[in-house]
Amino acid sequence: MRRVPTLTKVSLSTAVLMAISSQASAAVDAKLLDMLRANGSINAAQYAELKTELDGEKQAQQVAAAEQSKKMSAFDQKVAWAAKTQIKGDVRLRHESINVDGERDGSSGDRNQDRQRIRARLGVYSEINPQVDAGIRVATGSSADARSTNQSLDGAFSKKSIWLDQAYLDWHPTAVKDLHLIGGKMSQPWVSMGDVIWDGDINPEGVAATYKLPLGGAELFGSTGYYVLTDNIDGEGRQFEHDLRMYTGQAGARFALGDNVKMTLGGSVYSYDNDNATNAAAVLAVNGNASTEFTLYEGFGQLDITGLPLPLSIYGQYVVNGDAEATATVGKQDNAWLTGFKTKFAGFGLDYNYRDVQRNAVVGAFTDSDFANGFTGSRGHKVKLGYEIDKNFAVGATYFLAESDVASRTRTDADVNTLQLDLEAKF
Repeated sequence: MRRVPTLTKVSLSTAVLMAISSQASAAVDAKLLDMLRANGSINAAQYAELKTELDGEKQAQQVAAAEQSKKMSAFDQKVAWAAKTQIKGDVRLRHESINVDGERDGSSGDRNQDRQRIRARLGVYSEINPQVDAGIRVATGSSADARSTNQSLDGAFSKKSIWLDQAYLDWHPTAVKDLHLIGGKMSQPWVSMGDVIWDGDINPEGVAATYKLPLGGAELFGSTGYYVLTDNIDGEGRQFEHDLRMYTGQAGARFALGDNVKMTLGGSVYSYDNDNATNAAAVLAVNGNASTEFTLYEGFGQLDITGLPLPLSIYGQYVVNGDAEATATVGKQDNAWLTGFKTKFAGFGLDYNYRDVQRNAVVGAFTDSDFANGFTGSRGHKVKLGYEIDKNFAVGATYFLAESDVASRTRTDADVNTLQLDLEAKF
């Protein structure tokens, strides 16, 4: 066996010791020290000295790591909301043409329109903690009209108004799964299968509760709410009983009829208090209403079929105003109905429905603002065709072919035809 010269052995040991001494934490290694002591490369005094240096370096590293962790923890706490916050919005460009029989172009208050409009909405939605969410959204709008966030392009490049569109808290306690208790100005918490009762832009204000309950192969859902429309509507006092207010209740179920067929059925009640107050008519009974009192009963349903060459959804709703009152010139006219279908194919989306909305069937202040220029006492078709150009970027065309008893100020059974061309981006 060839022996390693003693000088070479000493040189190697010296080199190792120099490396250990000069390289702080990376070079001072406890296992290496033990190996050097075991093979006699270092004596007991050298081992003790280097072990002390190793322990000191380790302790210093631990202190530095703890301090860095403390700093990062404080930073994480400051920006933790950002990780649990979403910013969402959309921008829509629209050309709109409205033609109402009997309205003269250029006359005062003319209901015919040919205009360009924009809509911009920006919302911030954050998880406050595992049980509470908050949302705030602002949107454009030519006025405070609850039914529209559109802003017409006019006014010689004037700045456009921004309105508070949503502001709410959503408490969903972990102890009761799928229960949501919501307060503020919120998205509509009820299920809608048509826009006869509610224009899609309306965000009600008040308190609401929603709940879903899985039940075997089905799901039950429901909601209830209390909403204030006008404070002290009758001028009799500031207590809540003098407010114009609305109570809502809804219940329904979703269930499968087969592997490729699903059904949704439900019913709703929208009841108004103090709607018979003198000032309430100006708030609710507009856009065609002849009755000033409302309790709406709704039935709705949707059938979703996915086993066809194209997916198909057939939907509808039926509404009766149980408080509608006949007048000398207008009967009760207390019901409305809508039925339609929608499908998608190769990036295209098609939605068609037909509706008949009698004058007192729904609240004129809240019905769809686009169909028949936003008036009740109307009937006809809606056809909407969209195409997704790219992710979150789409073009669309909507045509309303309606006939209305009240949309024209000069004739009944007037045609009201509306064309909307849209370009929309979401983010």
